[in-house]
Amino acid sequence: MNTEMLSRLQAIVGEAHVLTSGDLSAYERDWRKRYAGIALAVVRPASTEQVAAVIRCAQAHGVSVVPQGGNTGLVGGGVPDTSGRQIVLSTTRMNRVLGVDRANASMTVQAGCTLQQAQTAAADQGLLFPLSLASEGTCTVGGNLATNAGGTQVLRYGNARDLCLGLEAVNAQGEAWHGLSGLRKDNTGFDLRHLFIGSEGCLGVITAATLKLFPQPRAQVTATASCHSLEAAVQLLGIAQSHAGASVTAFELMNTFSLRLVARHFPQLPQALPSGHAPWTVLLELSDAEDERHAQARFEALLGNALSQGVIHDTAVAQTLAQSQGMWHVRDAISLAQGMEGLNIKHDIAVPVSGIPAFVHATDAALAKHWPGVRMVCFGHLGDGNLHYNVQAPAGQDAAGFLQREEKAINTLVYDAVCAAGGSISAEHGIGQLKREELARRKDPTALAMMRAIKQALDPQGLMNPGRVL
Repeated sequence: MNTEMLSRLQAIVGEAHVLTSGDLSAYERDWRKRYAGIALAVVRPASTEQVAAVIRCAQAHGVSVVPQGGNTGLVGGGVPDTSGRQIVLSTTRMNRVLGVDRANASMTVQAGCTLQQAQTAAADQGLLFPLSLASEGTCTVGGNLATNAGGTQVLRYGNARDLCLGLEAVNAQGEAWHGLSGLRKDNTGFDLRHLFIGSEGCLGVITAATLKLFPQPRAQVTATASCHSLEAAVQLLGIAQSHAGASVTAFELMNTFSLRLVARHFPQLPQALPSGHAPWTVLLELSDAEDERHAQARFEALLGNALSQGVIHDTAVAQTLAQSQGMWHVRDAISLAQGMEGLNIKHDIAVPVSGIPAFVHATDAALAKHWPGVRMVCFGHLGDGNLHYNVQAPAGQDAAGFLQREEKAINTLVYDAVCAAGGSISAEHGIGQLKREELARRKDPTALAMMRAIKQALDPQGLMNPGRVL
């Protein structure tokens, strides 16, 4: 069967694009190197028609399909299992920008287009595609939509879901749905794009998307500020929004330990404020249509107000583009720095902004009581309530061994606290393999039943990315 099927796949996409030998680790191992599998084949179609034909072929032979974009996911959702019986369908050859409609403020791209390509194509037309992630040079638009990616500008522009006007996708039967509409309003029944966005490839394969664009801001101002407490950081967010409204584009939180990790592993990155100066540092950015001078003055007035109220301890405002980029480089380096420090137990959680201080205080204390010496790498998107709340092994302990022994118990403690606070166990990374069992335990039973009913209706053979999410 495999020989016949592989021959058919080669006829569909070309022999050079059906990979069965050599080093396939780029497709078979996830970005965190936590999950690794064995693919029956890596298939790289170049068009929606080829994707449809590949899925029909796989269905005919009862072989499951794992859709994959840039393979930058963090929950093991885009790599094959160890059976050697799954096809990895890589969309990376489908990487064209199909068009930019300036008057409609929209852009249509293929699913394998990298996020950075999409950003550049919009910028070339004087427009902005605001989705922004640390992996934007590698991650793909299809993957961003399949996982409903978040990033640093959700506060103003929303998740990937909010930035998508239309979709083209291939369902589990190998039928193409052409829904590449640029309409802001279309009230003609179920909005099918929302079935595929966030479904992590379990219902079909996204092949193209029409994306929402915005005017390029004329002014962009960045600053870091130190806060003596999380309560003060939340208060600063309120001050920023009352002064600047929707102009607050980003509001990032970093604890002292996360910044010290960056200083240790990336000493070449200057930090605008000394790490350890205060327990919390905020990186905030405003963007506006007004000129740079007025935006800078308004930003400095905002920070002055916060200083006079004792909400922030110190602040540094970027005076140049290089300084602004430097502040963001430090923020973006936290994930790399914690990886260099050793494996850690990651939590991508969401809690209502008002509940974050109480959640962090109580959960930090509970972790320290049960696992003395653990080091908390807490950072993330405070403006939208999304924290990366990661637990590093005590200094001197074997990080891998600590993770293996303690991950389940630590996850239980953290997720219990998240749910008690009315939060979510996955804010922007998705479920994949990593959180599948947690979802089954914690999701509302009626919601799970509806999700399973949708999966059964659209993929009755269960061959689209099985073992993920559900």
